[in-house]
Amino acid sequence: MAKTNCEFCANYVFDDEYQCYYCRINLDEDEMARFMQQSTYDCHYFQLYDEYKIVQKQN
Repeated sequence: MAKTNCEFCANYVFDDEYQCYYCRINLDEDEMARFMQQSTYDCHYFQLYDEYKIVQKQN
């Protein structure tokens, strides 16, 4: 699996209450450790955030 970057993932969302980004996938302990240690890793839940794809579905 290719390296992923959380900043481009649809599951990496902003929390208005805490004013920070978080992964909305319930990661297990090992996955969370990798998430906290580095910005890129092999994530099985990565979904590319593509706003153009979303707009195409609306039309």
